[in-house]
Parts: sequence; structure tokens; C-alpha cells
Amino acid sequence: MTRPLATFALLATLAAAGPAFAMNGHGHDAAHGAAMPVADAKASLSEGTVKKVDKGTGKITISHGPLENLGMPPMTMTFRATDPSMLDAVREGDRIRFAAQRVDGVFTVTKLEIAK
Repeated sequence: MTRPLATFALLATLAAAGPAFAMNGHGHDAAHGAAMPVADAKASLSEGTVKKVDKGTGKITISHGPLENLGMPPMTMTFRATDPSMLDAVREGDRIRFAAQRVDGVFTVTKLEIAK
């Protein structure tokens, strides 16, 4: 790499990383020194209805409302369960509250509870 090109590459890398270095990573707002609010775990759960439980594959099909964290509208879809024992607690037709994430590119239920 030529010297001007290497200098440009270094400056571009540092410019892109600048915002990451500005964050202190300790849960505090660096500009104001105030603690950032922690979201209520219940508030982050989505609601849905179990359509199918497949213990053999470790998957659950859920008809759900919007999944804000994934930017998804209401729909019915199949998720992998992070813990197969979650599937023992539910059956078809149960109303549930759940958290879903994209884990290694696969939509996955990470928390599951029966709705009360």
C-alpha cells in the first residue's frame, strides 16, 4: 500500500470508530454523567398465540403482534427456542408473552411465559 493510501485508510478507520470510542460503555450518558434507564423486562415482551409446538425440532410457531426490536409487523412465524424445555410449558392455543432475537441469523425465542 502506498503511503498516502495507507494514511487515508488509517484516517477513515479512525473516523468511523470515533463514535464507538466516545461511548464509555458503563451504562452512563457520557455527556451528562447520568445513568441510562434500564427497560422493564415485561415491557420488552411481545404477545402472541401458540399455533404449533414441535419438540423434535425445538421450534414453536407463534401468531404474534408487532416485534418492535426486530422491526416486524404482526404475523405468524416459526421460531427456534433457545431452551427446548420452554416448549414443555406451552401447547397449541396458549396465549403467551415472549422475547425474540435474531441469533446467528435465526429468529429465536429467548424468553417465554404464559400470558395472565
